[in-house]
Amino acid sequence: MSDFKEARVQQLGSLGCLGHGQVPLVLKLLCLVVLAGLLVAVLVQVSKVPGSQEQEQQLSKQEKVYQELTQLKAGVGRLCRPCPWDWTFFQGNCYFFSKSLRNWHDSVTACQEEGAQLVIIESAEEQSFLQQTSKTKGYTWMGLSDLKHEGTWHWLDGSPLSLRFMTYWNPGEPNSSGEEDCAEFRGDGWNDSKCSYQKFWVCKRPAASCSDK
Repeated sequence: MSDFKEARVQQLGSLGCLGHGQVPLVLKLLCLVVLAGLLVAVLVQVSKVPGSQEQEQQLSKQEKVYQELTQLKAGVGRLCRPCPWDWTFFQGNCYFFSKSLRNWHDSVTACQEEGAQLVIIESAEEQSFLQQTSKTKGYTWMGLSDLKHEGTWHWLDGSPLSLRFMTYWNPGEPNSSGEEDCAEFRGDGWNDSKCSYQKFWVCKRPAASCSDK
């Protein structure tokens, strides 16, 4: 009897749960349940891991969103300009170089109407920038004159011309020939000229601050 049972077990083992032998129904059901459980577990794991195509689609979407955010940030940055469109930024200030000609007094007024001032020079770097730019345009008024007292040059804000800026006068200038009471950029330096002459002009005002917040 024991030999018969041993042979039966070997037969079942060789056939497997789903073999065509005389396997008990309970064992078959148990095998089916186990296999079904394994199948469900595999499907769940597969569903959690996206396929390569889905991963590529997700990466593509993320890259597109990043590009849109970058473009949006750049657009917002352009909305905040330190200077108006027709003005030039230099070392924290905005400069407007006119395209028309006016006398010195009208140039002062034109700058005031823009919330600015006929330029007052405060540094050697600023002087170099203004001199080179004006040289390409033509003779250009600055906010310097000796209208209040002949031979004593003052800026529009009332401050006197310092000695360190005296070297910017062209050779032989200022000569005050024929009531030349207003200063201009001419060539490589400064010149005094009649205030009634029509010349270009340059305005200056502080640049706006753009916050990153």
